[in-house]
Amino acid sequence: MQDVIIVFNSGSSSLKFTVYDTADSQKATVLLKGEIEQSPAGAHLHAKNHEGVALPPEDWSETGLDIFDHLFRWMEQFSGKGRVVAVGHRIVHGGADFLEPVKITPEVLHKLDQLTPFDPLHQQATLAPAKAIAQKRPDLLQIACFDTTFHSTIPRVARLLPLPRRYEARGVVRYGFHGISYSYIAQRLTQIDPALATGRTIIAHLGSGASLCALKDGKSLETTMGFSALDGLMMGTRCGAIDPGVLLYMVQEEKADWRALVQTLYHESGLLGVSGVSPDMRVLREMLAQDQASAQSQQIAEALSLFVYRIRQEIGALVSVMGGLDGLVFTAGIGEHDAALRQEVCQVLEWAGVMLDAEANRQNAPVISAPDSRVKVRVTPTDEEREIYLSVLKFL
Repeated sequence: MQDVIIVFNSGSSSLKFTVYDTADSQKATVLLKGEIEQSPAGAHLHAKNHEGVALPPEDWSETGLDIFDHLFRWMEQFSGKGRVVAVGHRIVHGGADFLEPVKITPEVLHKLDQLTPFDPLHQQATLAPAKAIAQKRPDLLQIACFDTTFHSTIPRVARLLPLPRRYEARGVVRYGFHGISYSYIAQRLTQIDPALATGRTIIAHLGSGASLCALKDGKSLETTMGFSALDGLMMGTRCGAIDPGVLLYMVQEEKADWRALVQTLYHESGLLGVSGVSPDMRVLREMLAQDQASAQSQQIAEALSLFVYRIRQEIGALVSVMGGLDGLVFTAGIGEHDAALRQEVCQVLEWAGVMLDAEANRQNAPVISAPDSRVKVRVTPTDEEREIYLSVLKFL
């Protein structure tokens, strides 16, 4: 019977999973890749096999913990030989204590539960599969990998927030996120471009969630997300860094409570809020291409311009922190596929030594900087699931 590792990447209403074959561990062969969408009525599964061919979708009546029993049975039935030997989880927050991937135990789950106030929207969602499997399959090895781990090298002065010390004592400091993605890119650079791996490189993880990381000597020196995943860049539906006075205005003038603030800042802002149409960059580009004269198109254009402006602004700050720039790496959905955005970001970075090769950029080539550019610009796909898989292997 074939031994497999499952990697879970959980959201608030969906559960993404990837099944890896352990026969040749370093090849990280994907056997299955899919997503389960959950609702009170049950679950909907859609998946692809190792060749990327879509499998027939399924609707399950199970909810809660029973979903995982059904999922394991489905995988074993599909492959005929898939014995699950370990599970890896992306956990958003590791706090100050969890600085490496860790085996999940009841004690670990308890400590991670206590971090929920630091990220009430995401922490419980990423812990849910681990809790369910611990109840249904208590003997199964589970490993937690943290979005915060990679940023544990950030200097103390960059972690502090200018608040009364009592908040630091409670753990209210800057942590940084998207660390699993940054860890993968940092390791990948050691293989494809060692000079960038050890130099002064900015990694731009641009997707529905977006952040930047200043990589120096292979370690995180600074990042745009701080105490929460709401900080830094403008995102699909999140506002990013914002004047705290705006929040005070909402509380005083609109009588906004915690739920209203969460709804506005996490779910109604960013590209969606400014455009008034969509959080999806592809949708906004297409709409703007079809109509550039209406009031709605003006809002879309402003949303795209603001998105790019915030990236440029934060890149400038990170270049200052690092004392220069040797490389810029675009990754994640927008970073890997939106050539127009990359051009708009890079064209104002000539002062930093960036010169773009327009044709290479249009083709989404691995290197999109001109041969005489002092700063190398790369487009490098990220793979958070593979990074988690490799972390789990070390525990087997």
